[in-house]
Amino acid sequence: MLLIDRATVRQVYPMNRAIEVMAEAMRRYSGGLVDQPLRTILRPESDSGLLGTMPGYVQGEELAGYGLKAMVLKPENPARGLDLHIGIVMVFDPDTGVPVAMMDAGAVTAIRTAAVSAVAADALARPDAGDLAVLGSGVQARSHLEAMRLVRPLRRVRAWSRTAENAQAYREWAAKKLDIEVELVATPAEALAGADLVCTTTSTKEPIVEAADLAPGAHLNAAGASFADHRELSSEAVARSTFFVDSRQSAESESGDLRAPLAEGLVGPDHIAAELGEVLLGDHPGRRAAEEITIYKSLGLGVQDIMSGFAIAEAAQAQGHGHRFTLD
Repeated sequence: MLLIDRATVRQVYPMNRAIEVMAEAMRRYSGGLVDQPLRTILRPESDSGLLGTMPGYVQGEELAGYGLKAMVLKPENPARGLDLHIGIVMVFDPDTGVPVAMMDAGAVTAIRTAAVSAVAADALARPDAGDLAVLGSGVQARSHLEAMRLVRPLRRVRAWSRTAENAQAYREWAAKKLDIEVELVATPAEALAGADLVCTTTSTKEPIVEAADLAPGAHLNAAGASFADHRELSSEAVARSTFFVDSRQSAESESGDLRAPLAEGLVGPDHIAAELGEVLLGDHPGRRAAEEITIYKSLGLGVQDIMSGFAIAEAAQAQGHGHRFTLD
């Protein structure tokens, strides 16, 4: 079994490769080639954190087999200089079941989440979209900026964060690593004004995106607020949009952004237009009009981690990276 650290994950799994793999992952999921239960969340009353597990089985000629992601979320970690999410992704040989590789889940999640958002933006955003608003300044805000530039030429980037220090660090990182100038703004509304491409990457429990702030024709990737009691989008913003998801089952069970307007009666059970995989398979046309507002709600699926895990393991082995560990 290969042990693959964070730096190696990032080295062998560049964003352009991840976008290709994630497009195939979404096609397989919506095409019925994936067996996976809803993720299991364990929240002990005696602890501030939680444990999430996401097992699954993926069919296909490549990047297929059993896999598992297990992650612990610890709210205190950022103050300790650690990631909020800590965990592992494991993949198993499809023939023998022998563990093939175990790797840092935080790095996998950072890349694959943004890569799926890039797939969604490429499928749903207007061809001329390029005025990007980023809400948040953490790991996902960085990886989403890296991903968005690969699917649309960015003519302007504005970012908002609750913490001025984090926002400034984000701006400096973007200039140094990506040669992209980021304008920092004081409110979400300022970032959203006129933006035709939006990425929300926060862990807020209260909406930060209002319907009136969304420009006609905008596409929004809602990649934060991954739990039923978290929301980034107001109910009116969801109701005004054509709403796409990674998984109907997951969104209906776990998305606070969808469950709130459903409970308020602003949208009906049929408000989900399609899964992203259904758009990629040609079962839904996606965007129908230039002025239409589209939202892609990303909760994260085990298939994304599993197929990423196999791709990373293959690349690490081919390039001679990782530490080999024998179970015998």
